[in-house]
Amino acid sequence: MATAARDGGASTSARAPWRDALRRFARHRLAMTGAGLVALLVFTAVFGRAVAPYDPLAMDFTARFAPPSLAHPFGTDDFGRDVLSRILYGARISLQVAFIAVGLSGTAGVALGLAAGYLGGWIDELVMRFMDVLFAFPAVLLAITVMAVLGRGVGNAMIAIAIVYVPIFARVTRGAVLSVRAREYVTAARALGSRSHRVMLGHVLPNAVGPIIVQTSLSLAFAILAEAALSFFGLGTQPPDPSWGRMLSEGRGFLRQAPWMGIFPGLAIMVSVLGFNFLGDGLRDLLDPRTRRR
Repeated sequence: MATAARDGGASTSARAPWRDALRRFARHRLAMTGAGLVALLVFTAVFGRAVAPYDPLAMDFTARFAPPSLAHPFGTDDFGRDVLSRILYGARISLQVAFIAVGLSGTAGVALGLAAGYLGGWIDELVMRFMDVLFAFPAVLLAITVMAVLGRGVGNAMIAIAIVYVPIFARVTRGAVLSVRAREYVTAARALGSRSHRVMLGHVLPNAVGPIIVQTSLSLAFAILAEAALSFFGLGTQPPDPSWGRMLSEGRGFLRQAPWMGIFPGLAIMVSVLGFNFLGDGLRDLLDPRTRRR
């Protein structure tokens, strides 16, 4: 019974930090607001096609440029397509591009930053100088350059956005690793003869994950903006598939005649970016002990 009591006490103490973190997260208004907006975006992306009142690709030339009404809450476009249905369907494309692109860039950037920060020496110099070369290009210009080489399309847009954000994850990870690798538990693991990859993956990376989580949330917001920008220029999602950036581009020529064609896709982008930014700022406050709110 004593052993069971000790095991139960250890389990409770292990869960206590997570309970405390969830409690602080629930009290953080900015983080909760961001989480709510992100949850709404995810719900829209998953169930948007099911809850859309119309087929987002169906044309009705008798309803061209219909203003917002009960039948079409966000109005219709120049082909008579329902703007609300196209926004709901476009959420899936925007979120898919953002998650896949950030997943690719995060995996590559974290691996490079972890190796550079922990191993140091010529590996650090080689990796970070290459990251500096990528940083020398403006993000959108670099993405457009990659798209010019790879060609148009959603898949190539994911690759272009991923390449743009690899240096950001590499730098964030390297900075976090540099602050962790000199800690006592890392030195003890080395002294016990643990191999470098075991120390990096088992001791360094888990204790440097906080800034990476925050950067992931912020990068998702910028990835949505990047996808919208590429689609706006005609390089990302191709018609007839709806994309928020593409809808903005199409509505640009009808701002006087049908302003809702550009207003509502722009609001969708704004709300999505605000959600991820609020969530990232909240996570930063919660995970950074220097700015942690009690």
